[in-house]
Amino acid sequence: MFTGIVEEVGTIREATPSNGNLRLWIEAHTVTQDARIGDSIAVNGVCLTVVAREPHGFAVELARETLERTAPRWAAGRRVNLERALALGDRLGGHFVTGHVDGVGRVQARRNVPGAYDLVIQAPPELARYIARKGSIAIDGVSLTVVQVEGATFSVTLIPHTLKATTLGELQEGDAVNLEVDLIARYLERLLQPTPPAEAQP
Repeated sequence: MFTGIVEEVGTIREATPSNGNLRLWIEAHTVTQDARIGDSIAVNGVCLTVVAREPHGFAVELARETLERTAPRWAAGRRVNLERALALGDRLGGHFVTGHVDGVGRVQARRNVPGAYDLVIQAPPELARYIARKGSIAIDGVSLTVVQVEGATFSVTLIPHTLKATTLGELQEGDAVNLEVDLIARYLERLLQPTPPAEAQP
């Protein structure tokens, strides 16, 4: 479990294909301080397992399924948002983020506003029902508040701190982004579904 509050922006040093999977070496400093083999780190909103580490970097492996369901931005030289898994007793500054990407959105527009700018995202149609005005959403692992919604298109406002502390300021029109909708919305949908009748016991 994560919060969507990015701790550090790392850089992919190596991206090595292997039997349909992809192994990444990521240069980082903060998240490697107490990282151990087997720990979970969110990389651009994707929960990945540390398989090797060094003082200023760590390695993860992306399975074919992960590669097919996430934004294709796993090349060497790319900067990525990093967050360690939430520890018991930590402050929850963003919202509950699982690191399981629900779909890939696409940047439609960047609109300058005083002191910041709005990012307009086109989400997959099947995710539209979970995106609500003033609700939470994770974009590339960053917890943000939805400003406006129209169909499957929504906008968020990026303040200067977010632009400085994450990679979202680097996004351009047409770029793909990892989206994770609010976990609570998913559970509410499930709870509101009719309960199937119990099977009669013989």
